[in-house]
Amino acid sequence: MNKQTANEYYARLSNFERFLVSQYGNNLDSFVKELKNGNKFDVYEIIGNYSIYLYEKLNLHTTTLKQRIITAKNFLEFHDIDISPRKFKLKIRLPKNVKRSKESIDKNDIVLILNGCSDLRLKTYVMLLASTGARATESLSIRNRDLRLELNPPRIMIKGEYTKTKVDRYIFLTNEMKEQLIKWQNFKYRKRRVCYKDPKTGKSIEEYRTPEDNPNDFVFSLRKSYYNFTKKRNENLLPNSRPQNNYNNMTVLFGKNLDRIGLGSREDGNEGRRNITLHSFRRFVKSTISDLGYADYSEWFIGHAGSEYWKRKDSEKSEIFRKIEPYLTFLDIQQLERKGSDMQSQIQELQEVNQVLRNREQMREEKDRKSIERLSQLEARFEEITAKFDIEKKQERDYETTPIEDFETKDSKFEKYQKTRRYRMKQERALIDSIKEE
Repeated sequence: MNKQTANEYYARLSNFERFLVSQYGNNLDSFVKELKNGNKFDVYEIIGNYSIYLYEKLNLHTTTLKQRIITAKNFLEFHDIDISPRKFKLKIRLPKNVKRSKESIDKNDIVLILNGCSDLRLKTYVMLLASTGARATESLSIRNRDLRLELNPPRIMIKGEYTKTKVDRYIFLTNEMKEQLIKWQNFKYRKRRVCYKDPKTGKSIEEYRTPEDNPNDFVFSLRKSYYNFTKKRNENLLPNSRPQNNYNNMTVLFGKNLDRIGLGSREDGNEGRRNITLHSFRRFVKSTISDLGYADYSEWFIGHAGSEYWKRKDSEKSEIFRKIEPYLTFLDIQQLERKGSDMQSQIQELQEVNQVLRNREQMREEKDRKSIERLSQLEARFEEITAKFDIEKKQERDYETTPIEDFETKDSKFEKYQKTRRYRMKQERALIDSIKEE
């Protein structure tokens, strides 16, 4: 169903056939026929020898080796050759895969790589990977018609035929990436001088021509634009018209650029692979966005399936992208300084708001302190009034218990006491009411 997958399986089976020819003198077809007829071959022994052949002769990485073995096993099972999973596990021991820790490159490394790119196409391609986290082949499948540079924010569309999940998707672009794509497009379709010989007269002819800007051209394809430019119709002249062929070319150019700037160190135990690859930029984007607190958004941004429950409107996704855009900008110094100034002004504004809140808090604490002091004074005053009431009530009880024979002599004093008591009660009641109100 997928040509690229079919080509990979064809290469693996061709490798298996070369092993059979070198070790047993049989090609793949005759080998399968003899196995189905029940002849002398032991399928487990052959697959085991094939594993040793891949490990010792070809020195393949353990992951690649396992893929070759599984492909051979699946091919034999497809042709009705029974292979017991239990026997396969017992009789065939595959080398264990050693997982190496891979660190994501930082922003300074990316800036160094971009500044070291002498080729405008490679620089644009690397910047696209570092600012979008797109897969290497996905980025090479972008056509001119897939660019949406007029939108805000600008974006690129990736067709489902070239995505790993087989789903159409889009990726937001930074303003820096937008300008870089415009530079590359202007350079790619620039007017240029062409010299060639007339096949009839043999004379040299010099002309100025402009390549045709075809909407179906791949953005990073060179041969396709040259094909349109020279108007040659031989499809054999277009080896780079497919994303996979462009990928092989970009990988070589990228490796040479790393070696030139001193970042081309190899993995320990695997000299065929560099520590920094085109996939390293994808890890950088994922880590950067996740560290900013947008883990679910990072899954969507780099094209993972992500959570089925994380759904946002396009406007919300755009708003989040605006927040992370400065962290995916590398060479646009003016934009970075402008963003830095905006962030500094925001920090200053937040500091001012924080100071106002602190002053308000201090005023509130001072007001609470005064209120507590006033409340203590009122409580003391209230206790004093209550004590006076108690004294007067006691005096009143004394008058009530006075014998009848002594009442005439104390009449004037009792009457004076009553008047004084009513006056004091009126004053103290007014004071109590004011205390309650306060």
